[in-house]
Amino acid sequence: MSKKKLLAATLLLFLSQAGWAEEQAYKDPYEGYNRIMFNINDHLDRYIMTPVARGYRKVTPSPVRTGVNNFFNNLRDVVSFGSNLLRLDIEKASTDFVRVGINTTFGLGGLLNIADAGQIPNNKNTLGDTFASWGWKNSHYFVYPILGPSTVRDSIGSTITDAFPVDNAIFKDNTVRWSITGLNGVATREVLLDVTDSLNDAALDRYTYMRDMYMRLRNQQVGGTLFPADDEDDDDDIDNLVAPDGGNSTHTQPASATADKPADAVIKNSVPTNSKHVQTEPVSAEYVADTTTAPADTASVNQPYWNVH
Repeated sequence: MSKKKLLAATLLLFLSQAGWAEEQAYKDPYEGYNRIMFNINDHLDRYIMTPVARGYRKVTPSPVRTGVNNFFNNLRDVVSFGSNLLRLDIEKASTDFVRVGINTTFGLGGLLNIADAGQIPNNKNTLGDTFASWGWKNSHYFVYPILGPSTVRDSIGSTITDAFPVDNAIFKDNTVRWSITGLNGVATREVLLDVTDSLNDAALDRYTYMRDMYMRLRNQQVGGTLFPADDEDDDDDIDNLVAPDGGNSTHTQPASATADKPADAVIKNSVPTNSKHVQTEPVSAEYVADTTTAPADTASVNQPYWNVH
C-alpha cells in the first residue's frame, strides 16, 4: 500500500474527525526518539521541501506534473509486483504486471496512465504489506528520518526498497539517479501541499494526532491491532522482541481507532504522490471509507511528509 496514499488518507481522516472524545491507552515505546525525529522532519519540510514544492507547482504546468507523477507511479507498480509475488498473490501480481506493461508500452514509458483509464486495479502493495501477510501484523509506530510516519515493519521494507531502487535498473549514471530521486521527492510533496497546509493549524499536538490517525488506518489495512497498554499477551507483536522494557509511556487515542475492518475497506484506490518514501497516484473518492473525499489533484504518510516509497 502506497505510503503517500496512506498519509493523505491519514490527514483527511484527521481533518474530518478531529473531535473524537473516546480514548484508550496506546503504547508508543519509541516516543522519545519519534518526537525528536518528527520535529527534525517538520523543520526540513517547513523550510526546504514546502518552499521548493510551491516553486515547482508555480513554474511547472499541470500536464507536466501529472506526467511526472505517472512515471513514478509506474515504478511503484514494479515494486508492488515483486511484493505480491513474495506473498504468493498471483492475481494481484498479474494485475501489477499488466499495468506496468501497458503503461510502459502504450503510455510513453509511464508518462500516461493508460491502466487507470482502462480501470485496471491499482494495488500499490509494499514490502511492509508482504511482511504483514506473513504474520507481522502488529508493529509499533516509528518516524522514519526525512520520510516521516511509518512503523518498524514498514520501515524495514522501505529501507530494502530504497537500498535497491527500481530506477537503478533504468538510469545508470549516478548524477541522473540523484536528480530523479530529488524530482520524485519534490513531486510527491507538491501533491500533499493542500492537505498539509490544512493540518498545520488544526492540531494542538500534531505528533499525537498524526501518530494516532496513521496507526488507525495502517492497522485497518493490514488487519493489526493498536496495542492497548493492558495487552501483555500479543503473540503477533514481533516488535516486542526489540522494544525497550521501560518504554511504556502512554498517550491517548480514540477508542474508535481499534481496527475492525479489512484494509481494502479503508483505501481502495491510489493517490497522486514516498517517503522517494510516496509512492503519486490520483486521489479517489473512496480513499477513506465513510469519512471524507479528497479533491482529484490532492493527495499519502511514509511523508513528512513527502514520502516517495
